[in-house]
Amino acid sequence: MSGLKTGLGYIKDSFSQILKGFILFILATSGLGFAVLLRYFGYNGSTIASVGIALEAIGLILSYMLLRKYFTLKEEENDKKQKGKGKFK
Repeated sequence: MSGLKTGLGYIKDSFSQILKGFILFILATSGLGFAVLLRYFGYNGSTIASVGIALEAIGLILSYMLLRKYFTLKEEENDKKQKGKGKFK
């Protein structure tokens, strides 16, 4: 029972990360899902392709906005590591 309680505690602590992962998954698959939906309603291929590409571009931009802070944190850590090391000639 304590293992289950610990597991639920981990899920509770990382709920925001799980939610971000789910949002990224939805953004990554939105173009495909919408393309399948348009094909079901009988739209032609050029309309499906243009709408799918536009949705994927929007999804990429939103994904970048969600992940931007992870990239800046990594760059700051690398800068701190490089400042601490001496350069040898």
